[in-house]
Amino acid sequence: MEVFLIRVLQFMLAISLLVLLHEGGHFFFSKLFGVRVEKFYIFFDWKFSLFKFKPKNSDTEYGIGWLPLGGYCKIAGMIDESFDTEQMKQPVQDYEFRSKPAWQRLLIMIGGVLVNFLLALFIYSQILFWWGDTYVPVKDMTLGMKFNQEAKSYGFKDGDILIGTEKKAFKDFSADLYREISEAKRVDIIRDGKQMSISLPGDLNLLNMIKSDPSFVRPLIPARIDSVLVGSPAEKAGIKTGDYILALNGTPVDSYNEFIDLIGRREDMLLTAKTQADSLKARTVSIVFGNENSKDTTIVVLTPELKLGFTIPSIADIYKPVTTEYSFLESIPAGVKYGWHVLASYVDDMKYVFSAEGAKSLGGFGAIGSLFPPMWDWYMFWKMTAFLSIILAFMNILPIPALDGGHVLFLLYEMITHRKPSETFMIRAEYVGFGILILLMVVANLNDILRWLGYL
Repeated sequence: MEVFLIRVLQFMLAISLLVLLHEGGHFFFSKLFGVRVEKFYIFFDWKFSLFKFKPKNSDTEYGIGWLPLGGYCKIAGMIDESFDTEQMKQPVQDYEFRSKPAWQRLLIMIGGVLVNFLLALFIYSQILFWWGDTYVPVKDMTLGMKFNQEAKSYGFKDGDILIGTEKKAFKDFSADLYREISEAKRVDIIRDGKQMSISLPGDLNLLNMIKSDPSFVRPLIPARIDSVLVGSPAEKAGIKTGDYILALNGTPVDSYNEFIDLIGRREDMLLTAKTQADSLKARTVSIVFGNENSKDTTIVVLTPELKLGFTIPSIADIYKPVTTEYSFLESIPAGVKYGWHVLASYVDDMKYVFSAEGAKSLGGFGAIGSLFPPMWDWYMFWKMTAFLSIILAFMNILPIPALDGGHVLFLLYEMITHRKPSETFMIRAEYVGFGILILLMVVANLNDILRWLGYL
């Protein structure tokens, strides 16, 4: 429960900040051009609000809604998600959105996206300034990698040390590494101390590479025990720090990766167990462990939910990370470059959304919240907030009615043709766009529920 609450708090704080600043972008340009903002809300206040106030001599009501699906500025003389059609029947006033030149209305509409994008670049710059860029270079992972069967079919072998592609050297082990391999026609490696190359088609499916179980490539981690929890099945069985897991249920284990794969199969058995006997069989495992100073020991352990109660060294424990530090001035262009790379990668990955697997990968509030760490970590909080700001900027600029991008599309049409779409058309488009958004939200959150139930 504590982990859940920490993630919820991080998610709510990040979303509140992003919505506040996004709507603040619309608010700023509206006020700059003399357009009245009737309501400024964080979250939606459908039927009622949690909090609201209207300063004396102000045209704007400020508040917090109860429905955390975004926020809004109700701009006078504009067809938006409030569907206030009565106002549009009144004579045009000089303080209304519809009375302003198209270029001013365009800036008002892109104000939120602009703020979100600039915010992401600023946060990334400050992350680099305060924390630097810390990572383990892939070329320094001297134990090499663990590959799945698809990777091995192209010629990779467990223990290969990845160097780079025909385009550039690998930096760290991240989604970028998968992306670079998926687009590569050649991957350079070191095998048994000799450099060689593996030929690839150049169009591997990135989504399948990451989602396959096991994934296309993972850092090879030794099955060496780093610590044993007091009172755990591992401690009761006599497993100690420094021991190696050598076999599980009669299958040799050459790495922790292999151990996880074998335990995963056991977990599948546990999930499909129909009787108590089936459950008991799934949770009973035979383990061979030992080290160079002791004779190998074979034990049979009954585990609760297949949790043995030991930890293994992390990548940062096995290899020495390197840190690139930035001065304040250096962090600005570096943060801009990093943020632009994140945006470009996200846009490139959008092509997978239109595939069957991509649709299944859509996530709602649960999936987004799970991206935050289980413990409060300001570095990860700001990194996730910047990433969500990039997503919010991109999604809002999509040319879908009811989103900022839909309004921008119609404004560009007006600026090019010098003809305004009719109010009837705009109202109908708003309804269609709003319906599309609701449908996407339902699908994304339904996927979260199905994943939680084990159907996805």
